[in-house]
Amino acid sequence: MLAETICSAVSAAGLGIAAITAYRKRFLAATRIAAYSLVPVGLVMTGVVEWVSDIAFKPSVWLGFGLLAVAWLLFMTTRAVERRSGSTRKERRAARAAERDAAVAPAASSPSLTSGPGAGSTAPRAKGEPGRKPRQAAAPGDDFSDIEAILKKHGI
Repeated sequence: MLAETICSAVSAAGLGIAAITAYRKRFLAATRIAAYSLVPVGLVMTGVVEWVSDIAFKPSVWLGFGLLAVAWLLFMTTRAVERRSGSTRKERRAARAAERDAAVAPAASSPSLTSGPGAGSTAPRAKGEPGRKPRQAAAPGDDFSDIEAILKKHGI
């Protein structure tokens, strides 16, 4: 009975504030305030307030909440134990590496841009410079092999 009276008083005060706001030509704000002020009366009329007050003062309801908390605690404990003892870090890493390797097409070529010494070097070499072999021109069929590998990798 007290909760219903309080909700009615709050709604009446809110509607009063909405009327003053509308008087000041702020109709959008007044409508929003009126909507908020009608919520408590609506909750009383639907019986939600009575239901909440019944829940708050019954020991059996609190025992039910306690059992739900225990169930949640047990569930989270079993997940933590499973995560810790399920596998070692090396096994998880190996599984992740296997998943990554399975995602790449088996016949995919390596990327054309490599990160080695002189990979991006386009400077001309001296005639007698030892070391690297000159690059051969790509065959006509190899021009798109890198692109095909990328497309295969993404499933296109």
